[in-house]
Amino acid sequence: MKDIIIQLLTGMLGSLGFALLFGLKKKYLLNAALGGLICCALYQVGMLIFGSIFLACLAASAFCALYSEVTARLKKAPSTLFFITSVIPLVPGGSLYYACSNAVIRDWEKAKYFSMLTLQYALAIAAGACVVWAIMITVENIKKNKQTSSENQ
Repeated sequence: MKDIIIQLLTGMLGSLGFALLFGLKKKYLLNAALGGLICCALYQVGMLIFGSIFLACLAASAFCALYSEVTARLKKAPSTLFFITSVIPLVPGGSLYYACSNAVIRDWEKAKYFSMLTLQYALAIAAGACVVWAIMITVENIKKNKQTSSENQ
């Protein structure tokens, strides 16, 4: 339990740190940190439920994209501000480091293992975000088409 709380807090602080690094306005910092905390929590829950890095990361990434879209509309700001900072806890820094480190020392089996792990994280982050964004764009297009057809009548 203690480890999970530490991971959640570091996920939140990591997102807050990147928000500060990117120069987000003070009024957005809490939303950025909260997004990182929730994203990290959903990843942990996903690992318990699915037992798969890909599925857990996919679900957490999809939520990050949805969270960023909703928060952007509420705050009247670009959604990328919130997505990039919220998804930071999912970024596979450790596995990428170990992949490169093992490649340098020519331990190809470990390098391959950590490279595949990094690829799973990266694909899951991208897929989760793309699914949500595709749905959002489709919904917006449907709304525009309904508006245009009602104006033409």
